[in-house]
Amino acid sequence: MKKLLGLLTLLAVGAAFVLAPNFGPEKSPVKSSGLKVGDTAPDFKLKNVDGKMVSLSDYKDAHGYIVAFTCNTCPFSKMYENRLIELHKKHAPKGWPVVAINPNDAEVKAGDSFEAMQRRAKEKNYPFVYLDDEGQKVYPQYGAERTPHIFLLNNKRTVEYIGAIDNNAQYPEAVTQRFVEDAIAAVEKGEKPDPDFTKAIGCTIKGRR
Repeated sequence: MKKLLGLLTLLAVGAAFVLAPNFGPEKSPVKSSGLKVGDTAPDFKLKNVDGKMVSLSDYKDAHGYIVAFTCNTCPFSKMYENRLIELHKKHAPKGWPVVAINPNDAEVKAGDSFEAMQRRAKEKNYPFVYLDDEGQKVYPQYGAERTPHIFLLNNKRTVEYIGAIDNNAQYPEAVTQRFVEDAIAAVEKGEKPDPDFTKAIGCTIKGRR
């Protein structure tokens, strides 16, 4: 039975890769809602897995923010989980913390409940905050569509980059473009990231909308 479930999971992930758009830079689309590069991102106050309320403004010495819409259940979020942890460990000391937000509605996806978030954060020893977008009020403001979906902001909350973490979800060792890290390096030099927009590859956000 375990072998069958494992095979079904692999098939589901494979199908998602076939159906998902290719990684790579694109022009930022014109959206009727949500943020685009150059916009000022709204702040928020969301509950962390430790029960405390967290806002971007709480990070007094931040050079910027790696806002990551992610979740417990999506295979792509799981693939990128360790890379998010490493991004935070590497860049938070330099002023670029990961701020992870779960946008999924727990009534639609029970595995993304607040209690499940707490368990996952403890199991993986998340070094970053893991916030619950209760009521799904924040992700539509940002225009997040998938998990994971990254919005890189500078310290004035200006959007510098939107999209994927890198160009290979399935095989970390085969990554040839580290979009988020390259974008941070560009901003630190006073330059504009190139690319500043890529397609986010992952599961669609689950909600009752």
